[in-house]
Amino acid sequence: MNAQTLVGKVWNYAHVLRDDGVSYGDYLGQISFLLFLKMDEERTKHLGEPSMLPEECRWDSLRRLTGEALEAHYKEILSKLSRKGGLIGTLFLKAESKINDPAKLQRLVTLIDGETWMGVNVDVKGAIYEGLLERNAAEVKSGAGQYFTPRPVIQAIVDVVDPQPGETVCDPAVGTGGFLLAAYEHMCKHATAQDIKMSRKMREESFFGTDIVAEVVRLCAMNLYLHGLGGDKPLVKQADALLNKDERHYDLVLANPPFGKKQSFRIVNSEGGIETERQEYVRDDFVVTTGNKQLNFLQHIMSILRVGGSAAVVMPDNVLFEGGAGETLRRKLLKDFNFHTLLRLPTGIFYSQGVKANVLFFDRAPGGEQVATEALWVYDLRTNQRFTLKERPLRRADLDDFVSCYKTRTTMHEREETERFRKFTYAELEKRDKLNLDIFWLKDDSATDPDSLPPPAEIAAEIVDSLELALEKFRSVAAKLEA
Repeated sequence: MNAQTLVGKVWNYAHVLRDDGVSYGDYLGQISFLLFLKMDEERTKHLGEPSMLPEECRWDSLRRLTGEALEAHYKEILSKLSRKGGLIGTLFLKAESKINDPAKLQRLVTLIDGETWMGVNVDVKGAIYEGLLERNAAEVKSGAGQYFTPRPVIQAIVDVVDPQPGETVCDPAVGTGGFLLAAYEHMCKHATAQDIKMSRKMREESFFGTDIVAEVVRLCAMNLYLHGLGGDKPLVKQADALLNKDERHYDLVLANPPFGKKQSFRIVNSEGGIETERQEYVRDDFVVTTGNKQLNFLQHIMSILRVGGSAAVVMPDNVLFEGGAGETLRRKLLKDFNFHTLLRLPTGIFYSQGVKANVLFFDRAPGGEQVATEALWVYDLRTNQRFTLKERPLRRADLDDFVSCYKTRTTMHEREETERFRKFTYAELEKRDKLNLDIFWLKDDSATDPDSLPPPAEIAAEIVDSLELALEKFRSVAAKLEA
């Protein structure tokens, strides 16, 4: 049975559980738990390796039970394993059963039991799980953009950044691990015979990820495990990456921080009313204190990059033009980092409609008085480019020209301008109002051709985004007037 068929088989059962109120995300979590239990048994049976689980939590104990006894035992297993440390604790982080019908749980156990998962090679197992993650993101559009980056974008980023065996890679908003897996696969393809000897170090000590959502961390840990990444120690952890300074520094940072401009939370005041308070992070290694979470993630990434290290970060347009804290941070980025490339991504490629995003490529400079950025190269893949999630999805081939223009880390000096690829010197950038880096030069055909207009949903999303930004500014003005 090939990967696509197996994905379809496993996914079809989700529709049955949906009738019982089990969401696609919850179903994916249950699949993760059961898959790991089954594969642990197979490791012992077929590979002769000791079980990673207590005897009472092993797969055979589920296989032998039915009905309410099966349901109760499954809940007990999840409860015990969620309190473990290491990889087990990460895979079963805050785990609980969401399947309340014993008969359906038994059918799911039978479904998993019918396949020999350790007999399926790593690439196929990974493809199966990636397929489930992608389907889940497509089905659950609300919030899906928080942890699902288009795979063609990830692949193009990794191709140009060119991770090498032995380098450390971090994603502080790891989601389901797309960047880490792509970097690992890239390293493996370009590994020499000498590199292969250090493959264990690559698998267990080269990749690091953090995410604030426990469910997503579980999905990521399982995804990495199925791809052969990691050992007894988990590569990802559940935490707020922005909360504390990370003492480690990494060779590469690849990330797509969650969308949304402001960080806030709701509280009940003394009169019983609901108020919204902004969440700001005060860190001595941050240049500015702000409630804009993209700016905070950018500051965090700048702080964890080692000298000479490279970063590729997906950021929304407002990071390029926002005044105040945004302008201050852009000046810091241009001065202390070599911010050499900006990729303007097209709309219609994310599950959140109307998102306008970019990829910022920069290297950490050794420091000093001189400005590290000599010139910023901008590639416009947005103007007159129309993509949708279903009718015209973005393909890796659509990014071939960008990859060709980018060159590599060692051949950047050979770049040449094209219609979509332009060079802007630091002297030119410095003259722009508020150091606005939202740069474009191509004529937008949609301005004169009604047939070129974006889909209505995208236009509506842009209007909402603009209104929210305006409202935030009015709130700021009102707060100052009150003071």
